[in-house]
Amino acid sequence: MIKKILLWGAAGIAGLFVLIQFVPYGRAHDNPPVTKQAALPPAAQKVMLTSCGDCHSNLTTWPWYSNVAPASWLVQKDVDEGREKLNFSEWDKPQPGLDEIVEQVDSGEMPPTKFTLLHPSAKLTSSEKAALLAGMRTMYATDPPPAGGGEAGGGDSD
Repeated sequence: MIKKILLWGAAGIAGLFVLIQFVPYGRAHDNPPVTKQAALPPAAQKVMLTSCGDCHSNLTTWPWYSNVAPASWLVQKDVDEGREKLNFSEWDKPQPGLDEIVEQVDSGEMPPTKFTLLHPSAKLTSSEKAALLAGMRTMYATDPPPAGGGEAGGGDSD
């Protein structure tokens, strides 16, 4: 009796997994055009691409699991939110203030743990953090985005 219930339960879960693959959200994987790339110094640019760029630019590298629901839903949500809050590929549009970005990086909120667990190379060392923040300070001093920016970070960006 218990074996039969477990088999029916497993079949139900498998069926549900197949059905959710037909939900269209999370598989568009379009990378909008770059309208103006942030002019970070080379050391900061390298760190940004490794640790921030998948969610905070239009240069997202979509991993295999971004094609499988429900993971695809989470990845799409995180990328959408990340691009909305800070986008290094749209530097001609308002971005958050430097203080907000520094706070997010200094506090360790960015990149978020759920991203670095799947992408260990994205975890910032103290020297990478210093290079990124120095580059951000230089860029905000020499080529700031237009005024009117939003929040930094992205909460749980993947």
